[in-house]
Amino acid sequence: MMKKMSIDEQVALLMHGAEFGDEQIKERMAQELRERLAEGRPLRVYCGYDPTSPDLHLGHTVTMRKLRLFQELGHQAIFVIGTYTALIGDPSDKDKARPRLTLEQIEENARTYVKQAFKILDPERTEVRYNGEWLSKLTYKEIVELASLFTVQQFLERDNFAKRYRRGDPIWLHEFMYALMQGYDAVALRADVQIGATEQLFNLLAGRRIQQAYGQRPQVCITYPILVGTDGKLRMSKSTGNYIGIDEPPEVMYGKVMSIPDEAMPNYFDLVTRWTPEEIERLKAGLADGSIHPRDAKMKLAWEIVDALHGREAADAAEAHFRRVFQERELPEEMPVRELGGPINIVDLIFEAGFARSKSEARRLVQQGAVRLDGERITDIDAMVEPREAVLRVGRRRFLRVVPASR
Repeated sequence: MMKKMSIDEQVALLMHGAEFGDEQIKERMAQELRERLAEGRPLRVYCGYDPTSPDLHLGHTVTMRKLRLFQELGHQAIFVIGTYTALIGDPSDKDKARPRLTLEQIEENARTYVKQAFKILDPERTEVRYNGEWLSKLTYKEIVELASLFTVQQFLERDNFAKRYRRGDPIWLHEFMYALMQGYDAVALRADVQIGATEQLFNLLAGRRIQQAYGQRPQVCITYPILVGTDGKLRMSKSTGNYIGIDEPPEVMYGKVMSIPDEAMPNYFDLVTRWTPEEIERLKAGLADGSIHPRDAKMKLAWEIVDALHGREAADAAEAHFRRVFQERELPEEMPVRELGGPINIVDLIFEAGFARSKSEARRLVQQGAVRLDGERITDIDAMVEPREAVLRVGRRRFLRVVPASR
């Protein structure tokens, strides 16, 4: 439990980093949150996670950390696994329909979610729910009543649907159902607060509308921007390969954080650390005026992320490993990352990494002694690279960090 804070301090902490794309909505939500906190009771706060893949990554922890903050302030966190919303897949951030999964695939993916979530959340103050509990029981009459609360125009005004409509791309009817399903979650849970990503604001506001129709007080909506991936450009996603899995080994996690571009650091400071707003602002100011070196700030960030997910000992060991492998050998801190699901031939790895125009050239580089793995020269063209944390160096300036693929 956190030290006693005033309501204004709590609102400032909980709303830190929140983005709505509309200042009036932000002010209204902050005021409604202030009013709920003033009631002096534990609030029911939830966020939903669709099990479209078996692993949670650092991007998921943005909202999970806010759930944890609510827990530390004495409130009830509800971790919703979207076994039924995942049948559609949230279209909010997509420019085309998501591939549909079977219920069996979804349930298989969901099996790992609770264990991973408890790396962040307090199990004693977490209610775990699966939205198939209530969505599977809705009658067709109830679904029609939900649909009657919205117009097609409201959906087509959404940015992603509007772009697809202008391009003449198909917009499938079932995609409209996602917001209704997520909105009904708020009714089933009698939610006081829902947390989500900024692009999901329409879905969260739909929950308010549906709660009102069911005679409930509408929830407070708090939305946060996306976390960019290790490329510093696209949102973190397993499908694009720019993710940091929360179950990955500490050394891999630390190294991946060190690979993010300097300009992406403020995004991580705001969204995936336990630092106070004041600490974050001091760090940003130090980077801006040059009093803090970007490398030092990034190492502080990497240590913080590993400590939060694996503990202090693991964070210290990961930092020592990074210093030993990368800094003491004067290797670049930022380099491409390649995940290995199994052993790969050294020639194939060099060619696939784009360090040689052909496999013949890759073989010559090996035979000429221009290839090193973790500082050890490789001259055997049949050598296999095992899936472990290591650095491949080809010539003087080409580097590739290889890591084991996450489960």
